[in-house]
Amino acid sequence: MRVIGLCRFSYPALGGFKRMHDTVEDREAYLYQPQRMNLRFNHFETLTLPSIAAQKDPRFTFLIVIGPRMPKPYLDRLHDITAPVEQIRIVEMEPFKHRYAMQAAIKDELGEDTEESLQFRLDDDDAVGLNFVRSIRRMARQAGNLRKPWKNMVFEFSNGYEATLSSDGIRLREVQIPYLACGLAALFKPGAKKTIMNFGHHKLHETMPTLIDPEPPMYIRAVHDDNDSKASDRKNRPEPATPEQLDLLRKKFNVDAAHVKSVFADQAVLRDTA
Repeated sequence: MRVIGLCRFSYPALGGFKRMHDTVEDREAYLYQPQRMNLRFNHFETLTLPSIAAQKDPRFTFLIVIGPRMPKPYLDRLHDITAPVEQIRIVEMEPFKHRYAMQAAIKDELGEDTEESLQFRLDDDDAVGLNFVRSIRRMARQAGNLRKPWKNMVFEFSNGYEATLSSDGIRLREVQIPYLACGLAALFKPGAKKTIMNFGHHKLHETMPTLIDPEPPMYIRAVHDDNDSKASDRKNRPEPATPEQLDLLRKKFNVDAAHVKSVFADQAVLRDTA
């Protein structure tokens, strides 16, 4: 059973964002603003990348989809920081309709597509637990008889955290939210025409049976001003993480508070000098 994750990293898709632009050039100009790109890189380097690099089950591929005109300094930086992680493959694609572009990236990775595949998506500012790949593989195996009549099945972890990162450290809010993109994977049979990127993650339950594990915290969802979702609008904002929570983040997500403070201190300097 193959496991494939996908992350779009400032990919200038036609659609796929709540913030709309009239042209591809306008979209690229917005995406590649220096302050925005540094914010995205800082979250990626402190949340997403550490959690992917330290997965306890290394049998997976993590695709990072980018546009063909990403400025060279950012392109070089992305290649440099991901090079040590053998599961990561950077995929360059021309701007295209979001779902179809992401579908093409996954289908290309599947190749002849002769095995079942577990597919997941992750934003470039979110993280998954270090047991995520191992757990979705185990859930799919244990649900073997249950899923036989179905083409697809969703395996979800609804428990996790919303986090705000800054030079002051990490603020956390425990959440139990169903059908977040960062907390689930979907199983596809060999030769399936569609991929996980052809479905809205919040509507997967309308077309696929779902097995939900509500207990282990399995995702961290970043909250900041550049969120494309409404997460940053919540009234109950994250609170300073306790020492116990910081220890859990380090052990379960490979997210280190000292690293976060160091990286985001540089972000604060850039903001003040802009």
